[in-house]
Amino acid sequence: MNKYEAMVIIKPDLSDEEKKNLFKQIEEAIVKNNGQITQAGIWAEKRKLYFPIKKFMEGVYYLVAFSAPASTIKEVRSIYRINENILRVLFTRMDA
Repeated sequence: MNKYEAMVIIKPDLSDEEKKNLFKQIEEAIVKNNGQITQAGIWAEKRKLYFPIKKFMEGVYYLVAFSAPASTIKEVRSIYRINENILRVLFTRMDA
């Protein structure tokens, strides 16, 4: 099991209820693919982007730290890609 961090940028115009549901979906995708979440939370609320992503100039940053096998990243990335409320995702492998 490797340690990872996922920085997820989501649409800034979602309601609080929609954000909660999306955060739950983000975490469930990791857990369903053999991952174990160690920490998750909002990193920055409505932060300006340097360039537009899907016509948005702001985004909400959500950071998830987790442990998972390497194969999990590919599966989770494909799940996030089809979610229209997720603008961008960056996975970073953390050194032990």
